[in-house]
Amino acid sequence: MSKLKIAVQKSGRLSEKSLDLLKNCGIKLQNGGRILKASTSNFPIEVLFLRDDDIPQYVEQGIADIGILGQNEVWEKQKRVNELKPLGFAGCRLSIAIPKGNAYTGISSFEGKRIATSYPNILSNYFQKAGVNVAIEEIGGSVEIAPGIGLADGIMDIVSTGSTLLMNGLKEVETIAKSEAVLISNQALSPKKTALLDQLLFRINAVQQSKENKYILLNAPNTQLATITKILPGMKSPTVLPLAEKGWSSLHSVIREDDFWNSIDQLKTAGAEGILVVPVEKMIL
Repeated sequence: MSKLKIAVQKSGRLSEKSLDLLKNCGIKLQNGGRILKASTSNFPIEVLFLRDDDIPQYVEQGIADIGILGQNEVWEKQKRVNELKPLGFAGCRLSIAIPKGNAYTGISSFEGKRIATSYPNILSNYFQKAGVNVAIEEIGGSVEIAPGIGLADGIMDIVSTGSTLLMNGLKEVETIAKSEAVLISNQALSPKKTALLDQLLFRINAVQQSKENKYILLNAPNTQLATITKILPGMKSPTVLPLAEKGWSSLHSVIREDDFWNSIDQLKTAGAEGILVVPVEKMIL
């Protein structure tokens, strides 16, 4: 039986989030050692645990059929792969930073300066488009230390909270791009593996939809049903069920969480009571 091979980062936060996604898709790993690979018991998929910066190459070469990794690695490696969809986790930004005591007057102030980074291709493309000439110092890790030891005038690295920059006496001055985890695929999947990928994408979409939405139950007087229905339309329209108390009904709906918080005051003003907000495990549209 044909199996879909998926490459994920072998350790770290992105690895945990990737495995959580597979778990939420109902896919159960049979062995959790994560030395090289793991099989699954209820879906034809095999998980390969790799370095994140190796994943684009393995997917391009067909050693792995698909992969989960940060968009920043996809952009940097420039391999021939299909970027299928963002996954909504492991968000970060690619930023340029300089010593906090240095003045900054704009991107042109980097003319003739040295910038240290682990992402030379992304950085080179950025400065080429800006028409600014810089010298790029490529280093594999501990990028933040580069200005302090005289290796570079600034750095470009991935930033989540910015605390690491502050600890090293740096400040962000430019954001090049925003990145998150993304699903990529080989460009020449067989029909059988394409069919398996479609099944996996169906599950991922259901999980993503559920995280963005909430199931809402509330009680309301019948005289206010039309008003509340307009406020809380749901996927099509709310389900309305009569309550034991005459003149009252229960409304059930699914709504985006952001929309709910924007509507809560209107719902209460319209007479809604006993409002319950329940997580949605899966959502099929």
